[in-house]
Amino acid sequence: MSMRELVVLGTASQAPTRQRNHNGYVLRWDDEVILFDPGEGSQRQLLHTTVTASDLTRICVTHFHGDHCLGLPGTIQRLSLDRVPHPVAVHFPAGGAEYFARLRHATSFYETAELRVEPIEADGQRIALSCGTLEARRLRHPIETYGYRLVEPDGHRMLPEKLAAYGIAGPAVGELIRVGHLDLDGRRVTRDEVSEPRHGQRFAFVMDTGLCDGVYALAEHADLLVIESTFLESEAALAAEVGHLTAAQAARVATESGVRRLVLTHFSQRYPDSRRFHDEAREYFDGDLIIAEDLTTVQLPPRRVASAG
Repeated sequence: MSMRELVVLGTASQAPTRQRNHNGYVLRWDDEVILFDPGEGSQRQLLHTTVTASDLTRICVTHFHGDHCLGLPGTIQRLSLDRVPHPVAVHFPAGGAEYFARLRHATSFYETAELRVEPIEADGQRIALSCGTLEARRLRHPIETYGYRLVEPDGHRMLPEKLAAYGIAGPAVGELIRVGHLDLDGRRVTRDEVSEPRHGQRFAFVMDTGLCDGVYALAEHADLLVIESTFLESEAALAAEVGHLTAAQAARVATESGVRRLVLTHFSQRYPDSRRFHDEAREYFDGDLIIAEDLTTVQLPPRRVASAG
């Protein structure tokens, strides 16, 4: 059975706290299990979830600041320790290839896992997956940084009552979806007659950045947007100076981009009370709002039916 959910490993920004581990997020999306930005301690955090290192199919790193990548050495070595039988793709900014090489071989170990190193070399780079398209967009941060989004193609939702009216069942349904029509008793039944259009799902992952076009491109019509909100609006000037977002900015992006479920994360240690992020964001976003906590799971909303016309 397909599963689409986000497993949160850590939610702290530059420094972990007693309540928050460094960054780390796992997206389960059908056959893909993607680890985003494994910060220090991510391998241990996985032990508190139902995800194992052997499940991982892909790793995506937004940039090479420590809180987003210091978990790479342990994670990569664990893939070999567990003798993961399938290849694991790794995406990261191409300008940070030297950092990746150092992290990959930070200590001596016997490498048996197959890593497919596929750096991001350009804004808008797309990677074809069996479940959709993974796209990287350039963000605004002091070092080369990319956000990611996963987009499922639009499709159709079959209507059981209309299928039954034509006597279409079993393998014939699959053929109708695949071919687009069926010939029954001298009459052609098209897919559009027994289905309704539905939007593919979209997931967006936006870490360390100031406001820029890339943020909006990633967030556009996302069903689930995971976005940093390191600061509150009272520190907006500092946020702009160091290339980060406030909760208010993240919420405004979500509203302007038509986001359905918003997950705020990457919180500065200066704020012990996370409710302040909720209260600030709620002023600008009235959809599903989640203030991420370590070791929680967030489901993707159900697919949307496309509006007529």
